[in-house]
Formats: sequence, C-alpha cells, structure tokens
Amino acid sequence: MGAIKSTSPFSALVAFIVMICLPATIHAQTGTINGRLVDGLTKAPLAFGTIRVQETNFGSYTDSLGEFKIQGLPPGLYNLEARYTGYEVNVLYEVEVIGTKPTVLEIPMNEAENTTDSVVITASPFKKIEEAPLSLRTIGTSEIKRNPGGNRDISKVIQSLPGVASTVSFRNDILIRGGAPNENRFYIDGIETPNINHFATQGASGGPVGLINVDFIGEVDFFSGAFPANRGNALSSVFEFRQREARDDRLGFTATLGASDLALTLEGPVSDNSSFMFSYRRSYLQFLFRVLALPFLPTYNDYQFKQKIRLGQKHEIKIVSLGALDDFALNLEADSTDYQKYILGNLPVQTQWSYTFGVNYKYFGERGFWQVVASRNMLNNESIKYSDNNAETGDLILDYESQEIENKLRIERTARASGFKWTYGVNYEYAKYTNSTFAETQFGTVDFESALGFNKYGAFGQVSKNFFNERLVLSAGARVDGNTFSEQMQNPLNQFSPRVSASVGILPNLTFNLNTGIFYQLPPYTILGFRDNQGNLANQDIQYIRNKHVVAGFSYTTKANSKLSVEGYYKNYDQYPFLTRDSISLANLGGDFGVVGNEPAISTSEGRTYGMEFLYQQRLYKGFYGIVAYTLGWSEFKNNRDEYVPSSWDSRHIIALTLGKKFKGDWEVGAKWRFTSGTPFTPADIEASRLIANWEINQREIPDYDQLNSLRTNSFHQLDMRVDKKWYFNKWSLNLFIDIQNVYGYRIPGPPILDVIKDENDLPQVDGSDPSRYQTRFLENDLGIFQPTIGIVVSY
Repeated sequence: MGAIKSTSPFSALVAFIVMICLPATIHAQTGTINGRLVDGLTKAPLAFGTIRVQETNFGSYTDSLGEFKIQGLPPGLYNLEARYTGYEVNVLYEVEVIGTKPTVLEIPMNEAENTTDSVVITASPFKKIEEAPLSLRTIGTSEIKRNPGGNRDISKVIQSLPGVASTVSFRNDILIRGGAPNENRFYIDGIETPNINHFATQGASGGPVGLINVDFIGEVDFFSGAFPANRGNALSSVFEFRQREARDDRLGFTATLGASDLALTLEGPVSDNSSFMFSYRRSYLQFLFRVLALPFLPTYNDYQFKQKIRLGQKHEIKIVSLGALDDFALNLEADSTDYQKYILGNLPVQTQWSYTFGVNYKYFGERGFWQVVASRNMLNNESIKYSDNNAETGDLILDYESQEIENKLRIERTARASGFKWTYGVNYEYAKYTNSTFAETQFGTVDFESALGFNKYGAFGQVSKNFFNERLVLSAGARVDGNTFSEQMQNPLNQFSPRVSASVGILPNLTFNLNTGIFYQLPPYTILGFRDNQGNLANQDIQYIRNKHVVAGFSYTTKANSKLSVEGYYKNYDQYPFLTRDSISLANLGGDFGVVGNEPAISTSEGRTYGMEFLYQQRLYKGFYGIVAYTLGWSEFKNNRDEYVPSSWDSRHIIALTLGKKFKGDWEVGAKWRFTSGTPFTPADIEASRLIANWEINQREIPDYDQLNSLRTNSFHQLDMRVDKKWYFNKWSLNLFIDIQNVYGYRIPGPPILDVIKDENDLPQVDGSDPSRYQTRFLENDLGIFQPTIGIVVSY
C-alpha cells in the first residue's frame, strides 16, 4: 500500500508546550525498591548480601530471607548493584523508581566458578550467557519506552540494533540478518506466542502495530543467532520477553494514550504470595483514518494478563495470556482519488483474532530447577472480497477462513554441578489447522476445504563449562525435531540440529566469540494444509527448512558502561519452500498483508545471507545513553532459473544512530537517525496484468517473477525525535511525551502502482489495439511520512 498522509502538527505542538508550562503543585515525593536476592538456579534466598544504588549513597543489606528494602529514593532511573560472596556481581541497569508504587525486583545471582580472594569478579553492563556469547542483546523496559520513533513497540525499537532491517512502510516486519519475516520466534515468560503484531500476515509474523503492552515488560533478550538448544523452530531470531513483577502493596493502575490507542493497566496483590497484572487496549485509528479520508479503517483490541504465585521457596507458577481482535474494514466513502479507488478495488475486508494462554511451573531444587510449560494458542483469520465491494451485486472473488491451533507441553531441567551447566528436556505439541478457500486467480479458480491434525515432538540438551578462571567458555548442544505430517519428517534424527559456542578472553575486557550450528524450521501451516481442487494434500513432500549458521566476532566492554563489538555472519539456506505456481521462493514473501504460502510448493529453494555488523552501545552513564550500529549485508535466493539474485530483504547498508540525555527537572530528550540502502522489488508484468480477465480478478498488478527483485528503491533516511517530561505528585505521576517520526519529512518514490485508465463514468478503458486488455498507467507511490505523536501516561 502507499504511504499514509498526515495533517499539520502545529496545533498539537502548541498544546503540548502549553501543558508542560502550566504551573503545578508538586509534592516532594520519594520511591521505594522492594526486592529479593536469590540464587539464579535454585531460587534459594541469599541472606546478608549487599545492594547498592550506583552514583548515590543509597543501599541496603538483605535479611535472613534474602529480602531488602531501599526507601527515600528520588524518582528516576538507577543502576542497582548486587554483591554476594561466591557469586558474580549483578548490575540491574535503568531500574525505574517512582513514588506512586514500589518497584518490585527479584535479583538472580550466578555462582562464580572461581571464588578465591585473589580473583576480582567484575560486573559487566551487558548480558552474556554461555550458550550465546554473541548475537545477544538485552533491552530494558526504559529503553523501549523512550526510544525515539519506537512508539513503545519492541518491533520498532530493535531497529536501532545491528543486523535489523526496516521497511519504509508502516509495517512491523522483523527482518534479521537478511532473513524473512516468518523466521522469528517469541517467548513470554518461557511461553511461546506465535505472533506479537496486530493484523498479522498469516504464514509470516509481521503487522502494522505491536501486540505486547510495554508496561508489562521487564526486559527482552534478543538473539539474532547462537540460539540455545531449548529454543527450536527458528532461523533468524528468538525473542525472550520477561515480564516485570507486579506491585505488591495495593491495587494500582496506569493509563496510556499513545499514537493510535488507549491502554489501561491494573496491577496489585492477590494474596501474600500472589500478584497480577491485566491490561486492555483499544485503538482509535479508525476515527483518524475516516477524518483523513483514507480508504481503509483498521480497528484493533487486545488484552494481556499475568499472575505469579509463589508456593514457598521451591515452587513458582506463572500464568500468562494475551489476545487480540482485529477488524479491517473499507471506507467506501473515500473514493474520490485514483489512489483511493485502487486501494478499494483490491483490499479485502478482514477479521482476525488470536490468543495465547499458558502456565509455567518451576520447581527449584538443590542444584537447579525443573520447568513444565503448558500452553495453547489459536489464530482465526477471515477475508472476503467482492468485485465491487457489494455482496448483493458483485461477484465473489475471495472467501477465506482459516484457523491455527497449537497445544504445547515442554519439560526441561537446568542445573549446575562440578563447574558444568546443563539444560535438557523434551517437548510435545498437537497442531490443528483448518482452511476454507475460494479464490478467483489468474491461474483459475481455487476452491478447497482442508483440515489437519498432527503431532510434533522434540528433545534437546546443552552443556557448558568455564575453563582457566573463566578465560575460556565452551558450550555444545543439540536438538532433534519431528512430526507426523509426513513420513519424511517423522524421524527426528533427520532434523538433527547441533550447535557449538566458544568465548575466549584475550584481555580482561576483550573477548573473541564464535558460534556455529544447524537450525531447522517447519514451513507454515498454509503450505502444509494446501489442497488441490480434488481435495488432495498438494504438499506432502515438503520438508523442514534448514539453515547452517556461522557467527564470529570480538567484543570489548569499558568501565563507563559501554561496549564495542564486531561480528561477521554467514547463513546458508536449503529446503526452503519454492512456490511452483508463482515460481518464487517463500523466502521473498511476507512483507504485505494477507496470507502467504497457500499454494503448491516443493522444498528445493536455496539461499544465503552474509555480512558484518558493528555496534557501539553506551548504557545510561552520567545521564547519557546511545547506540551506533552499522550493518553491511547481502541476502540472496535462487530464482526460477536457479540463479542467485537479491532477496526482498537485501538492504545492503543499514545505519542507526541513537542518542539521548536525561536532564534535571525530569526532562529527557532523544533522537534516532536511520539510513538504509534501497531495497529490491519486482516490476509488474504489464501485459499479463492488463488482461481484462486478470484485472477483473486481481484489481492490481501481477509481479513479473522472471525479473525477480531486479529493481531497487532509492536509499532512505529518517530522523526521529522524542521529548519526555515527568511530574511526580503525592499519589500519582504524569508523563507527557512528544514523539516525531521523520522530522524533516523525507520521502522517496516507492515501487510504482499499475492501475487501469478509467473514463468519466469510472469504467476501465479497453485498449483499442487489443480488445482483450485494458489501458494502464502508473500511479505515484511515495514512501515516507511525517508522523507526530503526543502521548500521556498516568500512573496511580
């Protein structure tokens, strides 16, 4: 779709300035941190440990139950340092303290391999685990909330990091190291959720708006490689969301008015050993789009829930659920321009809902813990389209309804003994998929009903060990996966997935890190469940997608909470689904709305991505923070002539510069500048598109896949800025912010839109020299939008 055009923001800016300049009676307010210091594996309380708030005189000691309380802190962000004899120092960065509620923390400590007095255990400002010594970034909730242009959406925030490409459109496709949007996996408190976006593209993972409420997030681990063995079915990235602790003193709420929605969050204690958080969010985009006379009206709703129950010191239960209801209607009154008519002509009406519900039970023993995770997730996706958007007078072009249901169980054990750390476990899943498709296409009528039910199963294990006073860290693991969809995939040894990591300390703060492995991913259900018009499964010979990774690089940390890293990567794909009807690899699809993969396919596509990344990151230090990220990368897949050509995600050069400063008076200013090389696109097959029989069905161009990704857009750059001002009152707090995306309004020509020429009666004009075809022309499709947002966050 083309870019959304915005109105002038000057009145909004004036209102914002007036609001922040209004005098207010602000009470002297201080905050409290309540916490527990525990062993990271056994959850055993660590008595008489030391907790210090860096760059202040505040601190505390833990009591016999490992609990501590720090009172009298002025509201703000603090780095919290925890020390305990025989354990590595743990520093929690940017812990937010406000006066309206206590900050509740559970600080896990890792036992040190060498505890002699001659060894000084130094805290690192950047998380590093044995299984993934590189390609791992940890993002805190404060970093997400304040990210310029991020609009409190993790999918946009990670665009500040190396290896992450972005699109000029308003979608949230997650594109990691040249991989497709369907290659990412997401876990919330250990519970897998298939998608984190509204209006999700079925068969991929992208959408225009994030689903997760950032007010729930404690921190996010983002793996762009070196995936631990207990995380399968991923080729490009794994996201581990850890939700924060709910307040434990009383019931409280937070209201957030953002760029496109209103969110309400409730949290508080349920009992002495249990607490909860619940949020509901409703969009108001549909009202704004109607005022702006846009031809589509999106409406989304979502909820999120978490409850934590502690049964003594050895048992912990987390209950997690989130869901969404999305409606995509057409604004039939917005039909005065050629662009509006084009959009109305090809967009279907869509309804989509989804949910995830899961329970994570942990039992903490003497050397580690057992974890049992049971969950269910479901997606319902419906689309319908008539030739003139009228069910009474138009011909039915598309009637699609599909459901994806997964019931999952995972049991795993994590422990340490004799200097070794190991994780092992098994997983089982029952998947159900239904599909009812009627579609008129240029290839003929597609009309089928499909229902699948099959089992998935797997096992995994990983062991890690430190050597030479932690100068050398080695980790090796493997997993196997299989399913009962077909005989080719039943034997899990056919999907044997080994991985090895190493980290070598060259200097105290300089390490060389390496990971290599083979990773597998099951193709989307849309491919597995596709049937021909005779009702036969058309893709029974499909196989797991295979990807061989090699990643290596250097990492250097400083005493000023900063890090320099350089990484090189190479990913080799094979057995990727090749769509035989369109003659294109599935790896090139997923960056648009709708459904991908609902057609015949064979597991023959091959591809490769490779490149290097540079990162300089400054965590909050003396009020400053910043990121400098540069990626040079190639992404290539074979076309229908078995030749390597750029994939749809071949961005080549990506630069992201982020800088922020906290000022006195609770002001904060941040800016982010992004640059990306032009991205490939496929030109239209003009002659095939303008055939009357084809146009009446598609109402849009047909890509010429014989010229796959042979053209590129221009390079694009954008400056985003954000200003925050906070007030702390006696029992509540107020945060006002203004966030502006694309401050200088940079725009580039996008792929041109092929449209038919119409007469004064709005009827397509037939080509006089060829009565079987319409006359066509190209519409401009500029990309880039100046988008200001004023937001309000109220906490009680």
